[in-house]
Amino acid sequence: MNLYYAPDIAKTPFLPEEESLHCVKVLRQKAGDIIHLIDGVGGLYEARIVIPHQKRTEVEILNVTENYGKRNFKLHMAVAPTKNIDRFEWFLEKATEIGVDTFTPLNCRYSERRIVKPERMEKIVLSAAKQSLKAYLPVINPMIDFNQFIENVTETNRYIAHCYDMDKAYLIDVCAPKSDVILLVGPEGDFSKEEVQMALNNEFQSVSLGDARLRTETAGVVGCHLVTIANHK
Repeated sequence: MNLYYAPDIAKTPFLPEEESLHCVKVLRQKAGDIIHLIDGVGGLYEARIVIPHQKRTEVEILNVTENYGKRNFKLHMAVAPTKNIDRFEWFLEKATEIGVDTFTPLNCRYSERRIVKPERMEKIVLSAAKQSLKAYLPVINPMIDFNQFIENVTETNRYIAHCYDMDKAYLIDVCAPKSDVILLVGPEGDFSKEEVQMALNNEFQSVSLGDARLRTETAGVVGCHLVTIANHK
């Protein structure tokens, strides 16, 4: 199933220009063809192409499934982008395929990348969502300093993954199912000790993702998967 993204499809029966071009020019779909669309907020639409056009393809909505793929928990991944942006983009893609509700890029003390391009992140997330048949698009927050971010967290279940030798539980053992979760993953140089302590002071729990020492992007994907597994016990 090929999915198209049309955020305004509930209001206006047209594909956006980029999706219209892909539909008509690349996939060569024509009038009468049945296609499927997502609106990014849980709606999955079955539609028939009425007027194919490279800039504004008109469709007729045949069926709507609300809350398609909705889960009974939400996951917020706050991760420090890697120096090699390709690695961070790989994390975004794979985590979206697994299932994430919110991404926040963190600027930490030992961060080696302090600038990201939101537009590029949005394209990667959208492509991954369509490929993995997700009707919900993750929210992508602007990059933010760790100190500012940590004091404004709203999720009840808060976890920080780091490599320091201190009391840590395995995330899979302590992750609260069926509830909103936030997981922090630091840069290549890890969080600073001060950042970890600040998180602990703000009701975060130190967790381990396993016995291996993981790259930032790998830790992000593993953490995302462990939260998902914890919610399917």
